[in-house]
Amino acid sequence: MAGDYHRGEMDIHEQTATYVAFGKMTKWGSLAVAVGLLFITLLFCTPASFIGSAIAAVVLLAGGIFFLREKPAPAH
Repeated sequence: MAGDYHRGEMDIHEQTATYVAFGKMTKWGSLAVAVGLLFITLLFCTPASFIGSAIAAVVLLAGGIFFLREKPAPAH
């Protein structure tokens, strides 16, 4: 059985797709947690009020989307 294995011959498209999907979920999920944590912290622990907390959360969300979005592949 061990002799049946040949390095580099296995189709790894599913593993690659799973790895890419996990990376994307981690990236966007972390942004969602950070935005929610910022909003709740400012709302309950500072005198920022609902509007101030919402503004800060939206700014963080916009910055996160800007910096975490997919970059286009460079043309060769």
